[in-house]
Amino acid sequence: MKYITFAVPCYNSENYMRRCVDSLLIGGKDVEIILIDDGSSDRTAQIADEYEIEYPDIVRVVHKENGGHGSGVNKGLELANGIYYKVVDSDDWFDKESYQKLLVKLKAFTGERPDLIVCNYVYDHLDEGIKKSMDYKNVFPIEKQCTWDEIGKFYPSQYLIMHSLMFQTKVLRESEVKLPEHTFYVDNLFSYKPLPYAETIYYMDIDLYHYYLGRDDQSVNEKVLMKRIDQQILVTDLVTRSVDLAEVKKIHPKLEAYMVRNISIMLTISSIHLLLIDTADSYKKRKDMWNHVKEYNEALYYRLRFRTLSGFTYLPGKIGTSLTIGGYRLAKKVYRFQ
Repeated sequence: MKYITFAVPCYNSENYMRRCVDSLLIGGKDVEIILIDDGSSDRTAQIADEYEIEYPDIVRVVHKENGGHGSGVNKGLELANGIYYKVVDSDDWFDKESYQKLLVKLKAFTGERPDLIVCNYVYDHLDEGIKKSMDYKNVFPIEKQCTWDEIGKFYPSQYLIMHSLMFQTKVLRESEVKLPEHTFYVDNLFSYKPLPYAETIYYMDIDLYHYYLGRDDQSVNEKVLMKRIDQQILVTDLVTRSVDLAEVKKIHPKLEAYMVRNISIMLTISSIHLLLIDTADSYKKRKDMWNHVKEYNEALYYRLRFRTLSGFTYLPGKIGTSLTIGGYRLAKKVYRFQ
């Protein structure tokens, strides 16, 4: 039995993928690791093949034409045999002790397994020796299966990202989540669309996933995000339209409130970076982005505009812009998310 399928999309990852894969191999034959070589031009393919040869019962390798991170996630889900499915970026890694605790827990479950397991993740500025753990102790009961009706309130700095989530494979397939190819920031869709399909959640207060920050070419780097702002806007729109929130509210109002808040966060990120670009075109894109929400769901637009954080990124005039950017800089300094 494979308890977890790890999908590791790799593109020109020769300099850091070993750290990632070696951290996952600790799971032994209880897990499978699918290394997806996404058309790399360096030694990534060769390194992946070496792992498959050395660990044939654990590692599988897929060589494919370049399709982007989302393409790798899709391919891994298509091939997954594990009960749970976890995406690990090739420059990130698992904490050894926390990983072992997770595997012990997976083997100990009796009866129906939780649809979703949530663990902490760590913003790891490895080169600077700085770490910031993000936990959910205020949101979920610790090591007790619960439903969305039992969750607490999220702090402003908290949201559920791909790095903190591990869905049952069958739940992801039921949700029919499929990520667009050649598009960045698609992890937002992966960590959003399947949520209503997860009826039960289990939270472990362990710092499992180390999210490496520090490379200049990372998609979350401020300058890179500004360069790719059109893709961030696209994914924000895809997320907004991916779930019927009115239907979710009928069943799980607390989950619906969180999902609205998630859209608010994405709008906030896009709006702030459009302000940082500071051109006539970027201001037009910000207006168009908000208008797209209004055209899709007017009630949602007014809720986002006047009752959530994102509304503060759409303040008029130079004073409004200064307040927005100042707040962003402060949050960046405190939470070290870039």
